[in-house]
Amino acid sequence: MGHSFQFMIKEADEGRRLDEFFASRFGSLSRMRIASLIEAGSCHVNGDFARAGYKLVAGDSIDVSFDEGAPTAMTPEPIPLEIVYEDEQVIVVVKPAGMLVHPTLGVKTGTLANALAYHLNRPRIEGGRWGVASPLSDVEPVVRPGMIHRLDRATSGLMVMAKPPRALTVLSRHFRRRLVEKRYLALVAGAVEEQSGSISAQIGRDPDKRPRWGVMDSGRQAETKFKVLERMAESTLLELEPVTGRTNQLRIHCAYIGHPIIGDQMYGECADAEADSRNTETKMRLCLHASSLSFHHPVGGEWMEFTSPLPDDFKGIVDQYRGK
Repeated sequence: MGHSFQFMIKEADEGRRLDEFFASRFGSLSRMRIASLIEAGSCHVNGDFARAGYKLVAGDSIDVSFDEGAPTAMTPEPIPLEIVYEDEQVIVVVKPAGMLVHPTLGVKTGTLANALAYHLNRPRIEGGRWGVASPLSDVEPVVRPGMIHRLDRATSGLMVMAKPPRALTVLSRHFRRRLVEKRYLALVAGAVEEQSGSISAQIGRDPDKRPRWGVMDSGRQAETKFKVLERMAESTLLELEPVTGRTNQLRIHCAYIGHPIIGDQMYGECADAEADSRNTETKMRLCLHASSLSFHHPVGGEWMEFTSPLPDDFKGIVDQYRGK
């Protein structure tokens, strides 16, 4: 369905970027889609094509035309969330195993982003003031979850998201400077001999291989610290601390030292039998859980610490290995 709108810029919005103004008015459009629409010429300022970074001036006339398109990360869905903490700046949640953080080409719904879009904008949505057919008013800016870090679909655990853009900027800088502490619990195959140590192996991407990410000489430096929490007959429960943040780093590093994470269909012992495993009714979940997350609050600066216990399905697998 096509939509066309016209706005007259007021003094309150003077100096604001065009893409930010666009995003504040249309709740169901993702930032990526907004950027694409502006680049494609769907938004004009005073009758002329304008870039996303154009700084608005009071009195500017904005014309916007677009099709509603497919669902995006900002399509709200009333999916239950396990919220650990929330204030005006941040929200900390526990992502369940099996949930994507963002929609993909193949999966458009049911993601953490969709759940957050609903939770953070619930009054507007339930009041019927959300759809692209009726842009939000000046007093109801859209709250867009700022995704600062990621967890694999198969990984569960703690994540922090920013609310206002300023909080996103600050927390993103903290993550880049490694001012954020993250700990994971992982059940790995076999007996890890050392009580603690560090895994250092470069991780890169090869588009001609599956999995595409792995240890390779041309990759980027990556380091993971580990500590043994419990030894069992056929497995070891580890605490993992990623010093760097490469794609699939913990899974790759554990497999690299010969102790793949239990349930890892990509890098684990069952990777060669992945095709057969698709035919089974159930799969063992990936035994990797983001159990601890600590960071400085983006406004007050106070140090905040959060923990999450093992989910029941993960704990059940640990109990099974304890009984072996």
